[in-house]
Amino acid sequence: MATKTLTLTTDNFEATVNQPGIVLVDWWAEWCGPCRMFAPIFEGAAARHGDVTFGKVDTEAQPELGGAFAIRSIPTLMAFRDGILVFEQAGALPAQAVDELLRQIRSLDMEVVRAEIAKHEAAQAPAG
Repeated sequence: MATKTLTLTTDNFEATVNQPGIVLVDWWAEWCGPCRMFAPIFEGAAARHGDVTFGKVDTEAQPELGGAFAIRSIPTLMAFRDGILVFEQAGALPAQAVDELLRQIRSLDMEVVRAEIAKHEAAQAPAG
């Protein structure tokens, strides 16, 4: 059974990426040649990685969402784990790179990631 990717919109984006686990998001548009070339790679990865949620954002249909995430180039791939953005890259990836990316995301120690974020935020906080 093929895994279906979710169509992400302003209505379901936040709830989807904030769920526990890994969410891989493909920002795309119908007119974009590289996006169309990446689509079967993304769908193939969804079929191979049933433990990951795969979602697609059509930047033409969801311009406010694309603006909120400052999407300047498509395709752009984002990965969230437990609601935290852990990867972002513009450009299509080959299938092996998507598989390796997911392997690396699975191996992240999220307590270390949260500690690093807290440390960074504390350093950015205004003194006073």
